[in-house]
Amino acid sequence: MSTDREFEHLIAEGAGVPVEGWDFSWLAGRASEERPPWGYARLVAARMATVSAALDIDTGGGEVLAEVPEPPPLLVATEAWPPNVEVARRTLRRVGATVVRVAETPPLPFRDGSFDLVVSRHPVDTWWDEIARVLRSGGSYLSQQIGAGTVRELSEAILGPLPPPTSRHPEQAVAAARAAGLEVVDLRRATLRTVFQDIAAVVYFLRKVIWTVPGFTVDRYRDQLRRLHDRIQAEGPFVAHAQRFLIEARRP
Repeated sequence: MSTDREFEHLIAEGAGVPVEGWDFSWLAGRASEERPPWGYARLVAARMATVSAALDIDTGGGEVLAEVPEPPPLLVATEAWPPNVEVARRTLRRVGATVVRVAETPPLPFRDGSFDLVVSRHPVDTWWDEIARVLRSGGSYLSQQIGAGTVRELSEAILGPLPPPTSRHPEQAVAAARAAGLEVVDLRRATLRTVFQDIAAVVYFLRKVIWTVPGFTVDRYRDQLRRLHDRIQAEGPFVAHAQRFLIEARRP
């Protein structure tokens, strides 16, 4: 297979895989990312076993929530992206969760003080005032979030040099939580090695994790993808670094 044909084949492969939900299993053997040391799914499972009402915001396809072994009597998940809503409803039947389609802007469609626990893995935005409103007194918000400049090396491989990131800093999340009247009780950070073995994995990732290169399409960035493909062929896997932080905030 010629290099041109191989490139086109890999591009087509990465562009043709469905990206609904938040399951990255297609990348097995093609890309990898270190896991944060705190074990978010285990933390969520442990908390869920101790509460009576919980909410998962931006559930994606419900993949993390579906693994909770002891769900609370009332379990609700929200999702704004329509293709994910039906995926989440199918996935979360096993834990008895109700999936609610929501708008991409506040408010949350729940009464004040509805939940003992609110969780969210990689939220698009964190509506701190709304989280504080729907939490019961003594309730907690536990979230694993995307940190500032995550996989910046990949973004710059496609877009060129970028200015320093101005958003998604952990300190900003702490300030916003406190401004909403919450008490921050835990904050942890991690930098995670992320490896892409071929350009198909890159295309799939950019289609799925849309904030890495906003407005990404294969046609728009074909030249940049070709240069990155050639670099992987010559130098080996492309390495970037994901940024994550864990924050827990409690309503007094």
